[in-house]
Amino acid sequence: MGFSDSLYARKFGLTPRDLERYLAEALSRGGDYADLYFEYVESTSLSLDESIVKSATQGVTLGVGIRVLSGERTGYAYSGDLSPERVLKAARTAACIAAGPSTVLKSGLDESGRLDLYPVPVPAADCSLAERVALITRADTAARAADSKVFQVMASFADSIKQILIATSDGRLVWDRQPMARLNVTALARAADGRVEHGYQGGGGRVGLDHFTSQNLPEKFAAEAVRQALVQLDAEPAPAGEMTVVLGPGWPGILLHEAVGHGLEADFNRKNVSAFSGRIGQLVASPLCTVIDDGAMASRRGSLNVDDEGTPTQQNVLIENGVLRGYLQDKLSSRLLGSATTGNGRREDYQNIPMPRMTNTYMMAGESDPDEIVRSVPNGLYCTTFGGGQVDITSGNFVFSATESYLIENGKLTRPVRGATLIGNGPEAMKFISMVGNDLRLDEGVGICGKEGQSVPVGVGIPTVKIDKITVGGNA
Repeated sequence: MGFSDSLYARKFGLTPRDLERYLAEALSRGGDYADLYFEYVESTSLSLDESIVKSATQGVTLGVGIRVLSGERTGYAYSGDLSPERVLKAARTAACIAAGPSTVLKSGLDESGRLDLYPVPVPAADCSLAERVALITRADTAARAADSKVFQVMASFADSIKQILIATSDGRLVWDRQPMARLNVTALARAADGRVEHGYQGGGGRVGLDHFTSQNLPEKFAAEAVRQALVQLDAEPAPAGEMTVVLGPGWPGILLHEAVGHGLEADFNRKNVSAFSGRIGQLVASPLCTVIDDGAMASRRGSLNVDDEGTPTQQNVLIENGVLRGYLQDKLSSRLLGSATTGNGRREDYQNIPMPRMTNTYMMAGESDPDEIVRSVPNGLYCTTFGGGQVDITSGNFVFSATESYLIENGKLTRPVRGATLIGNGPEAMKFISMVGNDLRLDEGVGICGKEGQSVPVGVGIPTVKIDKITVGGNA
């Protein structure tokens, strides 16, 4: 499919000549590089509470962001109007902000080859509102029927179709159609003594509605949300102190994402404010650990055919057998560090500049049997689900709350506990990993990553992992 078949050519009459004119205006005051980022998003969101659909919204956002790089300076301006006058005004504004000596080598636009990581025949955005409502209604019905202790259910479904167009002064011209859909279910259960606990399950990705219907995900998510709530009703206060912790597979990879992944983003490292700065080639984790960021996985929530600078995504090895191999790069950081781009330039929308961000970040599977890992722990904690957390990029210190945990006693999982918090340092915790399971699992597709006020969808994953020493905050 050529550029003439793209949404921007058909709907807005854009031509390659228009794009070259806008780029030339952006570089009219000098600079090293310029790019255009056009975005058109159709979105729908539904929420159900008390078995009633209480909100339903649909909307369209549209705009273009124009960036000029001049050394370490960035000029950025955007417009929610795609008329030539408005786009040229934004280009002139960005040009003025980053005015400086010109070192750019301008070239004609080339329609690059395109990946196809999410060939969704019928995105959820093209389905009827009734079909979407049916999903959350099914989830509500299943959760309420699962157990008499369940007294409240909240379900939501959100989907979007984002169409982007990127043109760069170094000749790249790419466009992409990016579907996204996500179903969420929360169940509240009440114990005989009146105490209330909740459970949550959700998932999705760059998929169509059939992803949820063909696998009966409304019922599966509802059952898991109820199970978690009932487990919490039986949980006792978590112990506190330094102990061995085993992380279950899948969503606990969020700890890896926060405590390690952010510290490997190139902007923090070129500014020397990360705990990993200047440590490429050094041992930064247990030799059992290999950490990957891969934006080229089919249909995953964090996947992209091209990043938000037009660079094709790829698999990037960040840590290999404990040795730091590289950072996640966007164009600005790669230029300043003299490194290759890695396809990790991401932005929330056209109103924001891109920066190095993760896509799908996970630890490779090891050789240990998960049951063997648990049996190796005389006394400790097994964490299978995490909630919120915080990390300090400079020091690597983190705090994470575990929403589902179990005591390990004499090598066996025993009683569920609540209120456990993991407190530690990312690089240090990685050094204390002594066993890695053969059961790598990725999350269901719910990750949202925040950085400098911008949120982007991401994926996480981890096999069962044993950390010999970490501080647990509890209330027992």
